[in-house]
Amino acid sequence: NGLGHRFGRTVTAMLVDSPSLLIADDDAGLRETLRDVLAPRGYRTFLASDGEEALRIVRSETVHLMLLDFHMPHCTGLQLARAVRESHLAIPWILLSAGLDDTIVREARAADVFYVLAKPFRKAQLTTLVADALRDRYDWVV
Repeated sequence: NGLGHRFGRTVTAMLVDSPSLLIADDDAGLRETLRDVLAPRGYRTFLASDGEEALRIVRSETVHLMLLDFHMPHCTGLQLARAVRESHLAIPWILLSAGLDDTIVREARAADVFYVLAKPFRKAQLTTLVADALRDRYDWVV
C-alpha cells in the first residue's frame, strides 16, 4: 500500500565486499522471497524464523542491515532491535509489518529504525530502501 515512515542518519563509513542482510520473519515464504530478490543483487542473506534465532545470528555473524517483521514468535522485531542495540551493536534496521499503527511507528522511531515499511510492499520499494539504508549507514553504493 506504500505506507511507510523513514528515519535515518549517517554514521561512520565502512568498506565491505558484500553487505550481509538478516531477514527475520515467521512467514517462510516471505523470508525466501526476500532472499530470492536480494541475493542476486549481491547481498549475503541470513534467514531467521523468530527473534531468538535472529539474535543468535546477529551475535555470531557480521550483519550490516536487519529486515525485521514486527509480529514474530518469542519477540517482536522491535524487541529484537532493542536487544541488538543493548548488545552495543549499531546495525541499521527496517521494520516490516502488516499491522502498523502510530504506537508501533513511534516506538520504532525511538529505537532508531531506518524505515517502517507496511506490508504488502513492492519489490522495487524494498530494494531501494535496502540500498538507501546501506548508503546512509556505511556509504555503501549498490
